[in-house]
Amino acid sequence: MQPAKYLKIVTAIVAFAPVLGAQTKPPREPIARIGDQAIYDDDLLPSIGGQLWQLRSQEYELKIKALENLLNQRLLENEAKSQGLSTDALLEQTVDRNLPPLSASEIEAYYLAQKSSLNRPFDEVRPQVERSLAQARRQQARQEYIDRLRQRSDVAILLNRPKVEVTVDLARVRGSPDAPVTIVEFADFQCPYCQSVQSTLKAVMEKYKGKVRLGFRDFPLRPIHPQAQQAAEAARCAAEQGKFWEYHDLLYTNQVRLDSGSLREHARGLGLDVEAFEACTASGKFKSQIDNDLQSGSIAGVSGTPAFYINGFMLVGAQPVAAFESMIESALAENASRKPAP
Repeated sequence: MQPAKYLKIVTAIVAFAPVLGAQTKPPREPIARIGDQAIYDDDLLPSIGGQLWQLRSQEYELKIKALENLLNQRLLENEAKSQGLSTDALLEQTVDRNLPPLSASEIEAYYLAQKSSLNRPFDEVRPQVERSLAQARRQQARQEYIDRLRQRSDVAILLNRPKVEVTVDLARVRGSPDAPVTIVEFADFQCPYCQSVQSTLKAVMEKYKGKVRLGFRDFPLRPIHPQAQQAAEAARCAAEQGKFWEYHDLLYTNQVRLDSGSLREHARGLGLDVEAFEACTASGKFKSQIDNDLQSGSIAGVSGTPAFYINGFMLVGAQPVAAFESMIESALAENASRKPAP
């Protein structure tokens, strides 16, 4: 059998922001003018950046699905050609004929799993159930066969997920500053999902110690979490005294206590200068910086919390450890591939 032809699909990485270390960019071209005042494409991002990000993500999902289907079809065509068969004949001879007959217990078990949706006695729908089960098993077997073809073929998928460069606030970074993987978290101190993911982040940071750093950025959902804004300001005031992460952890541990009195008590419990802390929170000095975080998150596509960017790739929601591990391992592998050989 001749090996399948090497398949290469090349596309540019989609990014809203410049990639670090990129070549000199061409000068920006305005998209409108008011007299001598120019308006640029970037000026639209604060209002529609999130929608653009969603569109680009949808575009990627459409493309990757179509690409997977095309790859599968080409692999089958190459294999069938090498054996002098059509693709239908290849699948029939290689996969379908080797499927064992369905047993009565398998058919009944499949019916029981679908019983609530079928809502009819087993004897009435048995032929329908048997056909559905046979089709599902044939599709699974064919996919497994295609997967084996891919494993022994030289297939490279070079289509990249949309990526955006999200900066960290160095005053609010946990982990090694030289870590090759950066997680930027946009979160709300009153958000229950943000609280629930903290144990996951702790486990991830422990497992990848020295390899991952975590940066925090504010995204208070003011319309639904009225105490989130003052909690964010209080955490920044704690950061002024070098205790951001301690205060951060305390807020999530005591999420039901985010009123002004409790925020002050948290500061006292951490040994902060309470008078300086209260003067800081009363000044509202960090409101504009929190607004900047909100704007940066919106431009990057954040619409709810928590939202994460792992070396620029988005992960939304209180995901399990495995979801973080998968993206971190990919980022580490990409980083390793860029290093020159010794």
